[in-house]
Amino acid sequence: MSDMQSVVIATGSYLPKRIVTNDEISTFIDTSDEWIRTRSGIEARHFAAEGELTSDLAIAAANDAFQSANIDPNSIDAVIVATATPDETFPSTASKVQHAIGMKGGFAFDISAVCAGFIYAISNADALIRAGQAKRILVIGAETFSRIMDWEDRTTAVLFGDGAGAVILEAQDSERGILSTDLHSDGSHHDLLYVDGGVSSTGTAGKLRMQGKEVFKHAVSKLAKTAETALEKAGLQSSDVDWIVPHQANLRIIKATADKMNIPMEQVIVTVQNHGNTSAASIPLALDHGVKTKQIRKNQIIAIEAIGGGLVWGAAILRW
Repeated sequence: MSDMQSVVIATGSYLPKRIVTNDEISTFIDTSDEWIRTRSGIEARHFAAEGELTSDLAIAAANDAFQSANIDPNSIDAVIVATATPDETFPSTASKVQHAIGMKGGFAFDISAVCAGFIYAISNADALIRAGQAKRILVIGAETFSRIMDWEDRTTAVLFGDGAGAVILEAQDSERGILSTDLHSDGSHHDLLYVDGGVSSTGTAGKLRMQGKEVFKHAVSKLAKTAETALEKAGLQSSDVDWIVPHQANLRIIKATADKMNIPMEQVIVTVQNHGNTSAASIPLALDHGVKTKQIRKNQIIAIEAIGGGLVWGAAILRW
């Protein structure tokens, strides 16, 4: 086992060019800008172009991360892509990213934990680094949720968007890096948030189904608890946190979770208004936004937390 810490050395992101405002959504769904803003805080989202795949978004986010820190893709030992909307049943989207970035060795795989996928992915990456299996790992959250929306269901279709975010973790002898992670799942809540299709069930991709009010109830309590547990594991408390970077699902959930943790909204990175819910991509997109706007700085304590269909949820604490 290695004593190395998993330190974030680069971030990157990509959003499709097409921006879909609430007003545009209301031209093909019975809704309005006011209805969407009031219930979610969302003002716009990005949709992938026709023929633009999840792997394309992931590759663009990866290249942005490489450029931001002048990193050679061939220095990467592993690629992990968190996604619930892969290009194909197999092979993994990560293997397509590995080839596209020109990475000649190492290994690549996908993780499916929906909106909590990025946290599951960096937790696995951290374990691989600590086990000495890899020194540099590219972790990506990438989604094309616009492809699995039921456009006749206004309560869910207006909430989601497409995008990708990436981080590069490096093994370092440092006090910085991933300090702790906390992961959970409970399959008894399957029917609260799921997609009604799949290879062995319907042979189709299916459409997203969600019981919004029930998900909200679970989200606030579970997100605050997992973040507090992760802080305890790291020997920290809420007052030590510089920034919460939450899953960007709904502004009301974000505010309620911050309030439950006694952390002011001034210390919360919020991007949901511009991106909507991008599932596994939302946290790395928000991290990259925080870095590029110079809100997130070296040695700050960052708490990330997310919940998604399954139900699955978790949190991680990083010293940036």
